[in-house]
Parts: sequence; structure tokens; C-alpha cells
Amino acid sequence: MDAAGSQVADECAQYAGQYQNGFITTRGGNLLCSKIIHLITDNQVKSQVSKVLHECEQRMYKSVAFPAIGTGQAGLRSAKVADEMLDAVVEFARRRSVQHLQKIKIVIFQTNMLTDFYESMRKREDSDSSTTESWSSTFKSFFEGRKQSSEKKKFMILEKKVDLVTFQICGESQEKVDATESWIKDLILKEQFENTISDEAIESFDETQIAILNDLQRRKEVSIQLLNELYPPQIKISGISRDVYSVSLEVQEMLQQIKSTEEEQSKAELLHNLVEWRYPGSNNSFVAFDKLTNMHLERAKMAKKLHLNVKIKKKNYKVDLNTLKATDDQGKTINLQRVIKDEGK
Repeated sequence: MDAAGSQVADECAQYAGQYQNGFITTRGGNLLCSKIIHLITDNQVKSQVSKVLHECEQRMYKSVAFPAIGTGQAGLRSAKVADEMLDAVVEFARRRSVQHLQKIKIVIFQTNMLTDFYESMRKREDSDSSTTESWSSTFKSFFEGRKQSSEKKKFMILEKKVDLVTFQICGESQEKVDATESWIKDLILKEQFENTISDEAIESFDETQIAILNDLQRRKEVSIQLLNELYPPQIKISGISRDVYSVSLEVQEMLQQIKSTEEEQSKAELLHNLVEWRYPGSNNSFVAFDKLTNMHLERAKMAKKLHLNVKIKKKNYKVDLNTLKATDDQGKTINLQRVIKDEGK
């Protein structure tokens, strides 16, 4: 309230006895937002979040940011709050009538709460893994912003594989020629198999993955089609059954690697908003580590490890996680910084 300014405090005092549905709405004041929705705490977190989301959609707001409701003075457990807030968001996100609200943020400053929210998200993804439209894709569309229909999709082109084989059949009669032709066709069809893989991660394929698919086509007796105009995108693999099976396994491994990389990057981004590790730069300044290294350092410290090996300016360093000192292979030592963001606010 202090950051929002006296104007917002005055509005709250003015509307204090006029609230409906458990909240009042004021202008944003000094904050970087157009409106502030003030909740009247009743410990019914899921219900409150649902009401706010419906209000935002009704008012045609494009985005909304929540704190971890009830974890302050109300004293609610962060794990319980995470479950209730995410329950409300999931139910709202699955409504087909949502047109205006495009992005939902939950702002968490305490590192220990971040784990509770992450576990709550992972629990839902595990339980909904068999559904046609995955929970994570529905949920991600709000937490990362809905993609506009006008956004251009990138199309990657696979080489066409055409291997022609010509059979010349000679026989004593047309009947025997036809019978032989039918026998050959049946034999070919028995060896043919087709498998279609549908996955959102196919959208993330770049030149590297396309080159791998082209190489698989050349080495194996298969034809691969990339159907990225569909949603979710598909990869269709056809050919001799044993090769279709082995290529399908390799494609699944590629997709899992992409998902794991994206998940790690997402975790690193979230953690970077809470804590930042830095190493000395020039002119007595400090430079932030890349987000993945930042996450590895913070994880190691939270796990109470003594040391971690990192690279700084392409040189190997061993970091003492207690003293925050890093030593290179020649014994030269530098001081690191670990900065908690928004500390004291």
C-alpha cells in the first residue's frame, strides 16, 4: 500500500464499506498497473482467486498478477495456498469462453515457497498426463501468455525421400501375372508400418532436429513427414516396421530432451527473479552469471554442498559455497556475490 501511494489508500477508505464479492477495485496509483483488486481475507483462497479471474475477464483485462495469498499475516501454509491458487487457475483456464485474459502471474519472493508452487504444478501434470489436451499446455498458455493467432509459425522442411523400385513380371498368362502382382503387394504391405507422434514440443524443432530427422531418413528404411500446420504438430513415420520402431524411439528421446531443456530454462528464469549470483567484472563492477549457472549455484547452496565447479570467462573455477570465493586452476581466488532480489521490500 505504501508503494501504491496515498491516492490508493484514500480510495480504499472511500470504498471500504461498499465491497462486493469479497473485493474492491482501485486505480493503480504509483504501481505499474492500471487497477488494483483488494481482497477481503476470508482464508478461502481458491474462491477468491476464481472471483478475481472472472472479474478480470468480465472487465476485459489482459493480465493479472497475484501474490501468494494468505501466506503473510493470515498464516496459511504455502503448500495449501499453492494447491488452491493453481486449482482456481486450472479451472478458469479450461473454460472455452475465456477471450480477454491472456496472462496470469503468481509473484513469489520467498525461495522456500517457490518449491511448494513448483511441486503443486508438477503434481497436476503427472495426474493429467493421459488427457487429450495436457494440463501443462492449458496452464502454460496463461502463465506465458496466450499466443495470438496472427503469430507466424516457423515451418521446417524435411527432405522428401523417394526410392523407386520397378518390378517386371512375366508369366504364361495374364491371370498368373495378376496373381504374382497381388502376392508382391501383399508381401510389401506386411512389412510396412506407420506411426504418428503428436506433441507440442515439435513446435520447438530447429535446424538441429531437422538435420537429425533427415539423417534418420537416409540411414533407415523410413519416410518421415513433419506436419507442423496441425495442432498439436505431428511427425508421421512410415516404412519397414523394425525401422519405424527404432526411429520412433529416437524421436521420442529428442522430444524429451527438448522438454527437459525448456523446463530447466523455466526454473532458471524463475529462480533468477529471486536471487542473482555475480562474479567480478571490470572497473570494480560485478557481472551476473548466466541463468542456468545461477540456478546450479543456488541449488548447490540450498543443498548445503561445500563446493561447485563453474566456468567464468571460459576458465574453470571451484566455488566455496560458504565463503563465496572462487579459485581457478592456478590458485587465483576471486570473490563472488549472492544478491537476494527485492530484499527488504
